[in-house]
Amino acid sequence: MIVTLIVLCEVGFWVLLAAGLATRYLLRMRRTGLVLLLVEPLLELVLLTVTVLDLRNGAEPSWRHGLAALYIGYTAGHGHRTVRWLDGHAAHRLGGGPPPAKPPRHGTGRARHEGRVWLGTVVGTAVATVLLQAAVWYVGDPARTGPLEDWMHLSWRVAAFHGLFALIYAIFPKRTTKRTTKRSPRKAAEGLPEPEPEPEPVPGPDLLPEAVPERESEGERGPAWDGPEPLRPALRCPEGQRPPEAPSARTGRAPARSAEDALR
Repeated sequence: MIVTLIVLCEVGFWVLLAAGLATRYLLRMRRTGLVLLLVEPLLELVLLTVTVLDLRNGAEPSWRHGLAALYIGYTAGHGHRTVRWLDGHAAHRLGGGPPPAKPPRHGTGRARHEGRVWLGTVVGTAVATVLLQAAVWYVGDPARTGPLEDWMHLSWRVAAFHGLFALIYAIFPKRTTKRTTKRSPRKAAEGLPEPEPEPEPVPGPDLLPEAVPERESEGERGPAWDGPEPLRPALRCPEGQRPPEAPSARTGRAPARSAEDALR
């Protein structure tokens, strides 16, 4: 009977949660949806009452009663976080709200997140321990309360293992290896992924500056050089004669000679 009631309470938890979120965001009845969400703790109260009555009627303490206490403790430690997580996703999907913030994946932020989850496990274990110890005192027979005490020891071993798992994130924080890019406000609000940055081009033959071809003459291809004329080596001529001038780099022709030079 206790196990069947635990299953019914679990099914009722999800049914009330789905009904409350649908009423809150689809039907726009926020108060009614909030009332349905607040009814969920009554399921654990019903389970606790039935478990106490079963022990009062002379039932032998067994693993079923310990499982009921552990279920109530888990709901007390992690139920609120589960409801808040689903409420954020329902507000985004059904109510048009912003996407819920995801837990950090690396660094000290991830360690703090795991620490908060572990605190929920500690709270649930403490609640289950109080209920189990109350059942042990109520029965008052150490020979019959062995299964209840076994559940207490098991729950604290699970909490210790979870704490060790969370401590690993604090001692050895995982660091990011990929370069993160800043998301635009519009894509962050719509939940769209950012495009990956394009790799920088590697200099190659296609990216080198083109060489300027040599130009033969001004009439065909224009002047090849607009700067000052290059220096020409001096030519040795016989004494009394003037050396011929070199062609101009602009026109490709020798400069005109004066009449005095022509008579010489």
